[in-house]
Amino acid sequence: MSSPIHINSDARGWTHEGSRAKNEGKVLAFHETLPDYNKTPLHSLPDVARELGLGHVLVKDESNRFGLPAFKILGASWAMYRAVGWHLGIPVAEGQISIAELGAKARKAAVEIVTATEGNCGRAIARMGKYMGIPVRVWVPSFMPEATRELIRGEGAEVTVIDGSYDDLIPIISEEAEDKDTILILDVSFEGFTDVPKYFVQGYGTMLAEADKQILQATGEKAATHAVVPCGAGSVAEAVTAHYKAPGRESRAAILSVEPTGAACLQASLKAGQSVTVQTQDTIMNGLNCGTLSTTAWPVLKAGIDVSVVISDLESHAAVKDLTANRISAGPCGGATLAALKKVCSDADTKGYLGLDGSSIVVLYCTEGSREYPVPT
Repeated sequence: MSSPIHINSDARGWTHEGSRAKNEGKVLAFHETLPDYNKTPLHSLPDVARELGLGHVLVKDESNRFGLPAFKILGASWAMYRAVGWHLGIPVAEGQISIAELGAKARKAAVEIVTATEGNCGRAIARMGKYMGIPVRVWVPSFMPEATRELIRGEGAEVTVIDGSYDDLIPIISEEAEDKDTILILDVSFEGFTDVPKYFVQGYGTMLAEADKQILQATGEKAATHAVVPCGAGSVAEAVTAHYKAPGRESRAAILSVEPTGAACLQASLKAGQSVTVQTQDTIMNGLNCGTLSTTAWPVLKAGIDVSVVISDLESHAAVKDLTANRISAGPCGGATLAALKKVCSDADTKGYLGLDGSSIVVLYCTEGSREYPVPT
């Protein structure tokens, strides 16, 4: 059996080329104009830090973002705003027009949105469609729980279920989007479709800009030394990696990614030295159940992820219980980051390689709030 921990030694010293600060500022300003904008909390886990021999373990809690139980609305809102503006030929890159006005113009042009999802992203896109008054059609895999489908319908979207995996949905919705008034909104890039996924990555900058300030406040003006992020198709992992390894950043952080055993496409790709597709299996970490990486995310992840960690459903579930005991609402994808940190800290060689010790400040990106799921045995 292959190791669940993979060290990517080439990532040491790598710097992401490109400025994040300008994008993060204008995206944050855009998000502040949306209904129900809220800065999500950062929690400290001192008992976990002592248990693992670390200075601080901090959790960026995305269980209530715009009233939704996940971070995805940050990327979905900015991506949809930019894509609709581009489709209509209206400049929006600097937030020049309100979502209400843009939505009115989109309705006049009979614009509609199509997307595919394993849960949180589709609901986020449907919510943005509600904000703008634009119809949204969402395609979902059959393994998605009916309760999740109902939540998406509850945002006003039309839901279509197909047998197969998330990857199987992509060619279907790509064909749907060939209609001249239909816009494809998706956080996964592939050949010929790269702009919208880049907007998703930019959108996640709000979460990171908030966290930077909160971490300094929590630690007496000390920045994060390590960040742990879930990786499905790779967009949020790309955003976190580029953020912490940006040029000119005073304090860089080592990046740890986490995936489920049944969908570890990033770790397989890192080991192969090229992006590869894996056959996915059922997992309680539905949002991470992706067999192929986004084409735009892969180069950043290949160059910048320091350690890739793969965890089981049992480990994710145990982490959810730990976070719940600390009064943090977490679903399996959110709990995955704590499970990955514990796994790394139990491996002396990896812990030493990463320099995880009493001076370390580790931030866990808990990207999903509590939800129902089958308890693994």
